[in-house]
Amino acid sequence: MGFWSPHSLVQDAQRHGVVVLSPDLNASKATATLEPHDNSAGGFALRLGISSVRGIGDELAKAIEVARPFTTMEDLVRRVPQLSLSQIETLATSGAYSQCFEISRRDALWSAGAVIQSRPERLAGVTTGNDSPQLPGMQPIEKSICDLWSTGISIDGHPTQFVRNQLNQLGVVVASDMAKVENGSKIFVGGVITHRQRPSTSRGVTFFSLEDETGLINVIVSQGCFKRFRHEAINASALLVRGKIESSQGVINIIAEHLSELKIATRGVSSRDFR
Repeated sequence: MGFWSPHSLVQDAQRHGVVVLSPDLNASKATATLEPHDNSAGGFALRLGISSVRGIGDELAKAIEVARPFTTMEDLVRRVPQLSLSQIETLATSGAYSQCFEISRRDALWSAGAVIQSRPERLAGVTTGNDSPQLPGMQPIEKSICDLWSTGISIDGHPTQFVRNQLNQLGVVVASDMAKVENGSKIFVGGVITHRQRPSTSRGVTFFSLEDETGLINVIVSQGCFKRFRHEAINASALLVRGKIESSQGVINIIAEHLSELKIATRGVSSRDFR
């Protein structure tokens, strides 16, 4: 949609009760589709498309859709021979094989180097090194990092939720609780930067949008504050902000007084910066 990243759109949909399903080699089409789902708002879940995976693209995703269903990773390589090793690995990183082939991401990554040996002109089932050793499963934060890198979308976890205990100890208020804070109070918030904006009419004021696992936070950074914390304001992908809460007619802003970098896993999520 241009202004909002796919990750922010998916997070908002989930907060409104929509179930979002990850890319699946056999269940996904080339682009995102709706699937009947009893536990999703409106009765339909959103299934991400194969084209949402990094480096796949519309044309290759369509070829994969047409060739479905597949029985194994080797079957995929034999029937869609234009797939490169890096694309097979990226599909593994995204978890696209996990449900349909009942294979973990790490096992799929191990097998990628073996199955790429198979091609339509070769006999099936003669690849070597396909069986992986016993590999540990990924922790939730590892899966989230893989999702963000491979699709730009983390379905099962927002980056801030994995450091929420530490943020609670600092007294950081989540977006969903900001309405409970008295107007004019000093407050500490944190989140991933989704937008930086400095309109020509703002007289040097920069508007930041932060996102945590509960919602969005509007931050107003004066020209002086921006200069004091210029490095963090420009280079950080996530921020901790100390400031004063300003609430008017249901709109809540944070008037920033101090900015510091929030060091969390945000690889794959980038801000939309406009001037």
